[in-house]
Amino acid sequence: MTVEVNDSNFEEVVLKSDKLVIIDFWAEWCGPCRMVNPIIKEIGEEYDGKVLVTKVDVDSNPGISSKLGIRNIPTVMFFKNGKMVDKQVGAVPKSNFISKLKPLL
Repeated sequence: MTVEVNDSNFEEVVLKSDKLVIIDFWAEWCGPCRMVNPIIKEIGEEYDGKVLVTKVDVDSNPGISSKLGIRNIPTVMFFKNGKMVDKQVGAVPKSNFISKLKPLL
């Protein structure tokens, strides 16, 4: 399951989560974002219960995007205990995301 995160619920959903949180920063018009989307969904299904997978539409939520310094999309950030612990910028294979995810669990 993927949770939509926005400027108003970011703190509650991401920063206060007791699970590892993956945030996919994307936009409707972004081609590489469409390539990453099914990978992120798969990870959410495979790691259900261990990882919270979220998405942020950068066009609709400029506050979070600006606060976290998102300049390129897709950007996928990994948050643990309310802190950003890793990130991946650009469209990459699923194995890249998994190699970042596993040590954080």
